[in-house]
This record gives sequence, structure tokens and C-alpha cells, in this order.
Amino acid sequence: MEDLFIEGKGFIPKVELNAQTGVLNFSGQSYHEYTDEFFDPIFAWISQYLKEPGKKITVNFRMTYFNTASSKCFLEILEMLKAYQNNCGGQITVNWYYQANDYDMLETGEDFIIDTQLNINLIPY
Repeated sequence: MEDLFIEGKGFIPKVELNAQTGVLNFSGQSYHEYTDEFFDPIFAWISQYLKEPGKKITVNFRMTYFNTASSKCFLEILEMLKAYQNNCGGQITVNWYYQANDYDMLETGEDFIIDTQLNINLIPY
């Protein structure tokens, strides 16, 4: 399976999905107008990647800003991973990085914990 890399700039996040290591990185800002079109290949890649049971996957979110539409897409990714963990024996680690003084980003990470029931590491930097 090929890795997926999207170079982030401006309002488009940097996305690095590594099929060999199982590390999925999302960073930067995400508030583009065509959120669904942007995330469709990411959802497709993750769906394909999750076809094999029992993988160890680490997801790192280091976002500085994102809009509601992007938030819904991140939640969908986390729900896909939660289902994989519950149904396919996947070992999922989610790291949610936030600037130490960015309480909104911290609260969003806490909301994702509540919404998904995933064990998400909240990591200030």
C-alpha cells in the first residue's frame, strides 16, 4: 500500500499517512472550502489500511486551527479507528498536541475523548 502525503499550506493541513509504520500525522490549519473533497482520499486510504486486522496505529494531531467541517472529519477518522480497535483487534494510540495556552484546542481534545471513548493523550507543547 502506498503512503499518502499532502503538503500543507495556508488553510490546508499537512497530512502524512505512513502504511509501513502505521503513523498518521495531521498538522497545521484546516479551514478550506471543500472539506469533503479534501478528506475523501484520506477516508479512502484509512478504510483500505484498516482491512488487515490487528495493526498498531498511532495518530498524531498537531493542529493550530480548524473549522467545524474539519472537526467533523477528524471525528469520523477517530470513529473509524475506534471501530477498528473494537472489531479488528487494532492497537490505537491517539496523541492530541496543543499549545499550552490554547484552552480551546485542549477542550476540543477532551470533547473527542468523550465523543469517541478513545484513550487520547492530551499533550501540551
